[in-house]
Amino acid sequence: MSLREKKGFFGRLSEKIGDVFMGRASIDEDLFDELEEILIMSDIGMNTTMDIISKLRVEVKNNNIQDSDKVKEKLKEIMVAAIDKGERQLLKKESPLVLLVIGINGGGKTTSIGKIANKCKQEGKTVLLAAADTFRAAAAEQLNIWADRVGVNIVKHQEGADPSAVLFDAVQSAKAKNIDVLICDTAGRLQNKTNLMNELKKMNKVLDREFPEATRETLLVLDATTGKNAVSQAKEFGDVTDLTGVIITKLDGTAKGGIAITIADEFDLPIKYVGVGEGIDDLKDFNSEDFIGGIFDE
Repeated sequence: MSLREKKGFFGRLSEKIGDVFMGRASIDEDLFDELEEILIMSDIGMNTTMDIISKLRVEVKNNNIQDSDKVKEKLKEIMVAAIDKGERQLLKKESPLVLLVIGINGGGKTTSIGKIANKCKQEGKTVLLAAADTFRAAAAEQLNIWADRVGVNIVKHQEGADPSAVLFDAVQSAKAKNIDVLICDTAGRLQNKTNLMNELKKMNKVLDREFPEATRETLLVLDATTGKNAVSQAKEFGDVTDLTGVIITKLDGTAKGGIAITIADEFDLPIKYVGVGEGIDDLKDFNSEDFIGGIFDE
């Protein structure tokens, strides 16, 4: 099954864009207006959409493009450029690597951690999980299930424990065992941003003090099915901590998917992975050209 077939977003948006260009005798203002409406209806933010269409207008005018297929190709190029973050889209290769993974409950955070652990292990890396989302009931147990499934170790404390204490113990274990990748599940509470900010600062201080040689990434997990709400989450979490990348989950169902384009463009955040199914291997490296190509039925 192709990515486009797996993601309903691709099929619907591809069909709509195709309909706009089909049988069009001339390139006129109606074309730009229709494209603008389609992009906005696909959860691509207003600012990103306006920027894309503005650049398309300029390209069409400056190059005197009259052929609809060439306009379509230019649109594709502009959309790829809006989300392509180059090397930043790749997970850092240096070892040891610490991943702090954040996101609201129910967004696919724990599942994503398990799938990343599996990917890293398949690449021949040693992996350790840290269950530092200590305030959510059963969070550690859920992560433990993934640790067993993937075949990696986990450090956990009792429910309600200090997240930084869990991380401290995990760091000591990672150093003692020369672990390549330490993945830390962190709290997803946005109700009190001050508490969350303080918690993440404290965890980063532990890493600064105990694991200065480690490379660090802070990844935000966002559920594609929540649409524009995911954009709000990106802003709020971005206000709390310095994000290095995003994981977009649940792109296999009814998600419009345009939020991926908005997040990458408006927040200048690289998308590291996209979740396209429930299977352990259904977390894919994000590829800008493949993602946009799917929209254009390629």
